[in-house]
Amino acid sequence: MVVEKLIESGSERVLDLGCGEGKLIKLLLKERQFTEIVGMDVSYSELLKAKEKLHFDEMPPKQKEKLQLFQGALTYRDQRLHGFDAAAVVEVIEHLDLNRLQAFERVLFGFAQPKTIVLTTPNKEYNVMWEQLEAENMRHDDHRFEWTREEFQQWADKIGKMYNYSVEILPIGYEEENIGAPSQMAIFRYGN
Repeated sequence: MVVEKLIESGSERVLDLGCGEGKLIKLLLKERQFTEIVGMDVSYSELLKAKEKLHFDEMPPKQKEKLQLFQGALTYRDQRLHGFDAAAVVEVIEHLDLNRLQAFERVLFGFAQPKTIVLTTPNKEYNVMWEQLEAENMRHDDHRFEWTREEFQQWADKIGKMYNYSVEILPIGYEEENIGAPSQMAIFRYGN
């Protein structure tokens, strides 16, 4: 669904922020539309895994040319983030401390300012569907927060107004009555 939204945006140069071991990058590399794909992660070991799983060293030269992986933090201005058509932030923001969220917002929406941003995060309301999770528990030990659908909508609307992005919220996965889907997506479009 993320790749589909990036294709629809007409983007050619795409950032995968918090790329981890490269699952999204692997899908992006299959699409000719994307001429430059850059993956950034705070974890050097995750970037090494990505290189290995993407078979970077065996890639044909043309494909290798359009891919770059680098270590960086989502909360610091980095010139390498500037000038991209789109950014994907897939199941990443919930790993940030809430007191660092504002720095992330400034970096992505204010500094990097891609035309399209596709951002996903778990829907906290859906956690009741998993037997091993109590209603207030989070899905992963490293999650610093998880948002309900309403909390996510409020955050996305606030960011849209603050940084001149239109916002569309979509469910990811099957929607259960009263609790929604397992995950949620915001598509931010600059200047709309």
